[in-house]
Amino acid sequence: MTAAGQSTCGKDLLDAVTDKDVDAAQIQALLSLSANVDARDEAGRTALLIVTHGNRIEVARALVEAGADVNAKDRINDSPYLYAGARGHLEILKMTLAHGADLKSTNRYGGTALIPAVERGHVDTVRTLIEAGVDVDHVNNLGWTALLEAIILGDGSERHQRIVELLVKAGASISLTDRDGVKPLQHARSRGYREIEAILVAAGAM
Repeated sequence: MTAAGQSTCGKDLLDAVTDKDVDAAQIQALLSLSANVDARDEAGRTALLIVTHGNRIEVARALVEAGADVNAKDRINDSPYLYAGARGHLEILKMTLAHGADLKSTNRYGGTALIPAVERGHVDTVRTLIEAGVDVDHVNNLGWTALLEAIILGDGSERHQRIVELLVKAGASISLTDRDGVKPLQHARSRGYREIEAILVAAGAM
């Protein structure tokens, strides 16, 4: 197929994935016509990123199996991997991890997929990312690790307690401070998160 033909097919693919009624079989049919699986729209989004937004698992699987780039970023620095992690789209996240997700990739805030996942309380996503080997002590543009973010932006609920436990068990530093020199334990105490405070103290925080 000519470059022009591939470009047209790429546009057809992007148009198709915006239609929520289009299924995986229809996407596979377009891909069989040599559509560019990593064609981008005006926002820099690939078809895989678009369907990741909607958590359309089977369509995402068809695209990933066709070789879609799980690390391709749009104009605001989102990729299928980063977005799936941040939003807790667990099945798509697992697909991206199985197909070369860059664990060191960061979003527009300088955070890995783990940091927004802990903020939003996605326990299973956090567990999956830790098991995949993501850096639990990565520091984002705000100067926060995942542990700090879980406490500062979390709500102290059971899901955030479980996340703090997961991070601590994975070796997350309990002594790394924010830019003001405040430790995770101090943040937990100031917010009245007694259960999280207890987890940190049991891990040796002072």
